[in-house]
Amino acid sequence: MIKTFRGKSAHDTIDTIVLHTNNGLTGYKMKKLQLQFTDPGDVNTESIVKVLTVEPTAADGEIDFSDETLIGSAFISGSNSPNYPDEVVVVFDNVTFNQDIYVTHFNANPSAEPVNWYIELEQVKLDLNQSTVATLKNIRNERP
Repeated sequence: MIKTFRGKSAHDTIDTIVLHTNNGLTGYKMKKLQLQFTDPGDVNTESIVKVLTVEPTAADGEIDFSDETLIGSAFISGSNSPNYPDEVVVVFDNVTFNQDIYVTHFNANPSAEPVNWYIELEQVKLDLNQSTVATLKNIRNERP
C-alpha cells in the first residue's frame, strides 16, 4: 500500500510526519520525493528539502550522505531567466523505518516563497525482529 504526504514549507521550518505505532510492526520505505515552487513563474531561488528519521535541532542547507538519519534530500533551483532553467535533484535511501520522519526546508534566499513537497511511502508489514531492528536503529541515531 502506498501512503502519500504533502505540504508547503517556508524557509527554516521542520514538519513532522507521524508514522509510529504502538507495536512498531508497520514499516515504510520512501518511493518518491518531489518538490515544486508555489509560484513557478516568479522564482529566483534555491531550496533544499531533507527527510530525516530523527528530529533535527534546526533546518539547514547542508546535505551529508554520511548522516545515518538522512533518508532523502531534494534540491530545486529556479530563475526568472531562460538562460538558467529550473534544476531538480532528488536522492533517497531504500531503508525501512517505523518511526516518525521529519521534513526540513532551507532556502538560500530566506525571503523567497515557500516550497511544496510531496512524499510517497510504501507501507510494509514487519515481523518482530524487523521491528526491533528498525526501532533500535532509530534510537541509536537519536541526537543528545
